[in-house]
Amino acid sequence: MNRWQFDKRMNVSALVQLLMLAGLIVGSWVNLQRQLDLLGRDVKQLLAAQEKFCEKMEQLQERTTAQEYRLRTIENQNSKVKRQN
Repeated sequence: MNRWQFDKRMNVSALVQLLMLAGLIVGSWVNLQRQLDLLGRDVKQLLAAQEKFCEKMEQLQERTTAQEYRLRTIENQNSKVKRQN
């Protein structure tokens, strides 16, 4: 009778350990999913920031090109005035 009680306690102990292990696995899985969600959100924010940055760079490029044309026009006008004098 003493042996049966020992086996019963061992089985309960093994069951508790398995339940704890299963709980740790589920907890880790949930934590991993949460981290992946946060990472996905961060990546979306980075992509949005990159798009805004690219738009600003395109605007700056357009302004630079316009300023270069204006500068060429002014330089051409100045060179014409110098030739006339």
